[in-house]
Amino acid sequence: MSGTSPAGGFPYQLIATDLDGTLLRSDESVSPRTREALAAATAAGAAHIVVTGRAVPWTRHILDDLGYQGLAVCGQGAQVYDAGAHRLLTSVTLDRQLAGVALAKIEAEVGPLHLAASRDGLSGEVLVGPGYAVTGALPSTPFTDASDLWAAPLNKIYIQHPDLTDDELAEAARRAAGGFVTVAMAGEGIVELLPLGLSKATGLSLAARRLGLKAAGTIAFGDMPNDIPMFAWAAHGVAMANAHEQLKAVAHEMTSSNEEDGIAVVLERLLP
Repeated sequence: MSGTSPAGGFPYQLIATDLDGTLLRSDESVSPRTREALAAATAAGAAHIVVTGRAVPWTRHILDDLGYQGLAVCGQGAQVYDAGAHRLLTSVTLDRQLAGVALAKIEAEVGPLHLAASRDGLSGEVLVGPGYAVTGALPSTPFTDASDLWAAPLNKIYIQHPDLTDDELAEAARRAAGGFVTVAMAGEGIVELLPLGLSKATGLSLAARRLGLKAAGTIAFGDMPNDIPMFAWAAHGVAMANAHEQLKAVAHEMTSSNEEDGIAVVLERLLP
């Protein structure tokens, strides 16, 4: 498909939505109004791709609850997941040696970090070290021996600092280790180290290509700095009212918050 409207009259061929703070309300539900607006847009010819920082094991239950059958980009772009088939189509892992160097460089600059890590695969565990605070009630496995962290392939490492803000930690991590890993700030308390060059945009472009869709026909919704590459890739980026200032600065448009059906507000306006 090119940049022309599909037969149904919706002006975009692809709707890319972040999950937390965007498609999901704070209770992890999707409002009936937003579900209806997405259903109407897909009935009008658009595809919907969920693009989330969460790895597949932390995303699957939400997609199943939504009855979502399409492709999802998970793990900050590392994984393309076929939700209907419950199958991992692509997966990029973190070079553990480079990640170890990156961590050492960051700790040399800011002092000891609290660590967690996401293991690769459909049912990869999230390992959580001493002092690391997990947001929400997502399943995780504690570890105390640092060697456990490196024992199997990883998608990402999560870092927290006892004193620095998320923005300060992300900035310090980029300064110290930006040549070894990609640093992403994905939410409150969520600063991540990823394979170098990986972003939501790289995963979304892979998923879109599988559907024969292009950036020029894409509208994207998000709320955090990790959505900046996705906004740069898409034709039109919409920031939620609750979005981080860095994302608002590059958005084409603002909508209401995730609690106030921000996605639906925009889609309803675009629907014929």
